[in-house]
Amino acid sequence: MIDQASGLRKMQDSQQIKVIAVSGGKGGVGKTNVSLNTSISLAKLGKRVLVLDADLGLANVDVMLGLRVQRNLSHVLSGECELDDIIIQGPGGINIIPATSGTQSMVDLTPSEHAGLIRAFSDMHTKFDVLIVDTAAGISDMVLSFCRASQDVLLVVCDEPTSITDCYALMKLLSRDHGVFKFKVVANMVRSPKEGQQLFAKLSKVTDRFLDVALELVAVIPFDENIRRSVRKQQAIVEAFPESPASMGFKALANNLMSWPVPQQPSGHLEFFIEQLLEH
Repeated sequence: MIDQASGLRKMQDSQQIKVIAVSGGKGGVGKTNVSLNTSISLAKLGKRVLVLDADLGLANVDVMLGLRVQRNLSHVLSGECELDDIIIQGPGGINIIPATSGTQSMVDLTPSEHAGLIRAFSDMHTKFDVLIVDTAAGISDMVLSFCRASQDVLLVVCDEPTSITDCYALMKLLSRDHGVFKFKVVANMVRSPKEGQQLFAKLSKVTDRFLDVALELVAVIPFDENIRRSVRKQQAIVEAFPESPASMGFKALANNLMSWPVPQQPSGHLEFFIEQLLEH
């Protein structure tokens, strides 16, 4: 276990860092698009943003942006380098910690390896204000570890039964087994604000009946053909089509996120930058 005093000596700033896990259960709901475009929008608001590609075995953040990666998280876990050494610069001033793709050993990390990776962030020298954790699809131990170590869990959901079902399953596991009871929801790829509200109502109806959790709708991102165009260009839509409907939705989400408070004390389990919470 990392020595607490050593961790405190290496803290980046006296200010706390906001840590948000972006998840949702089902693949294909636009989770990585939400992570990247919200991050770039936050950077344009003056925040120093770090994106962690937490899909450790099927990384795609660097591919989506056409970035060249020399080293990734597998090199950190093997002891070849530190987290600071693998950070690459992304669009809009964001920084990215890339994962690896097609490596089974990264998918099968033990709980202690997950914990070691989370604790390693306390020893970073790179300074930033917000950490966005783009988790993998599904409800694996890896996804659960990163969600419970974050201050806020942002769930991306689409208006289709499998998306709602998988999102519900993730909330069930996190609330029942890991003590996470508050979730923020992004209704993604909807045809109108009303459809987004209706989607949130469907999800809330199920959770209100069977789970003891609190949901908050924080953004409605409209369906936008420009997202496909930006993906083909290997650009974020807020950069390629800044005035498009989806871009405006991501900018609104970033503005909303700016007001989310940072907890003043640890929640009781392993967290990113827990030393800062203990210090405060």
